[in-house]
Amino acid sequence: MNRYKRINILKNNENTSYRRNVLFPLVPARSSDIYVISTAGDRFDTLALEYYGDSSLWWIIAGINNGKKDSLAVKPGVQLRIPSSPQRIIDAYEELNNER
Repeated sequence: MNRYKRINILKNNENTSYRRNVLFPLVPARSSDIYVISTAGDRFDTLALEYYGDSSLWWIIAGINNGKKDSLAVKPGVQLRIPSSPQRIIDAYEELNNER
């Protein structure tokens, strides 16, 4: 999934292209969510691949767990919440960022 494909490219007065800031949905906890304790070597992208079958959905797990934006690495021994319904989050993300 390319989460930036629907984010408009804009131009400023100097004709420099940029993308506007994206909005991320709030994702309340559900009883169906999965909780895991991270181990050495865990990464948000490999967890997304394991639980969603798609490593590009790493941003869902990282965002829910306040992950660093500059690293996919997860500190060992941290409890992580993995939402059980990534499509619900993708739909909310696309709705928030659709042509505003």
